[in-house]
Amino acid sequence: MKKNHLIILLIGTLFLSASSLLAENLTQEPIRPLPTKIVLNPAKVELGRQLFHDVRLSGDDTISCASCHSLTSAGVDNLVHSVGIRNQTGAVNAPTVFNSGYNFRQFWDGRAATLEEQAAGPIHNPIEMDASWARVLPKLRADADYVKAFSAHYSDGIQPKNIQDAIATFERSLITYSRFDRYLYGDTNAITEREKEGYRLFKSYGCIACHQGINIGGNLYQKLGFFGDFFADRGSITKPDLGRYNVTEQESDRHRFKVPSLRNIARTEPYFHDGSIPDLQTAVAIMARYQLGRSIPAEHVDLIITFLHALNGVDHE
Repeated sequence: MKKNHLIILLIGTLFLSASSLLAENLTQEPIRPLPTKIVLNPAKVELGRQLFHDVRLSGDDTISCASCHSLTSAGVDNLVHSVGIRNQTGAVNAPTVFNSGYNFRQFWDGRAATLEEQAAGPIHNPIEMDASWARVLPKLRADADYVKAFSAHYSDGIQPKNIQDAIATFERSLITYSRFDRYLYGDTNAITEREKEGYRLFKSYGCIACHQGINIGGNLYQKLGFFGDFFADRGSITKPDLGRYNVTEQESDRHRFKVPSLRNIARTEPYFHDGSIPDLQTAVAIMARYQLGRSIPAEHVDLIITFLHALNGVDHE
């Protein structure tokens, strides 16, 4: 493939002085940094960006992917439940699209194995976009610019699988490098002493058991309410609260969800699959109670939250 058909997204000045390898004393950390570059087709990324923002993917031309996953709001809409077509309200909190290419599955219940598969879900959901390929394809095929762009990348032109591929390619470009990534690459001054202490506490309390790896989550399922019945205490249990069970119908999957990424977590409130938690202080306390079976002193909660702010993308501080 010709060089000008590739895009190399570089961290730029963020890792200007960092080695291409992890700092030797940080190689065993349970959190891994984002790669210093990714290689994508720039024209396909742009095509996916246009589709991501195109309301013609919805049944009445009012809702786009970006309606619920705003790129100016950390990839979310900051609503408890997103508002779809005809002002209908969904049943779960919209997760961030940022860094979603590093999730091992998509959706809270993991029903989509890939970003490509996920891209088709909202289009066909009657509450979200309430459309179908039979309705979407004629609209896109009537657009000469889309016809030209798709023909440049796909031999069969505008087809559902190609729309999904382009959107997924764009979403894979949405990576948000943080000061903590810079720290993991060897710049020990990239985060403050309080943030380092918060990270130490984050590990020592056991938060790291579920929130680790390159996406600081997004790589396993976990039951919500490991040391207590979160849902009985909250009340008003709904079908989405069943989590992974809705996909597998296995009793062991009841109330199990994909663990969310903590990247940009300080900007993606409200929290949990139901959007019921308004702030990080409450979220950390509830996680301590129901997932760790313990209480964390307020000063330690504050330090952990200080660390979580170091996970914000550098362009989203």
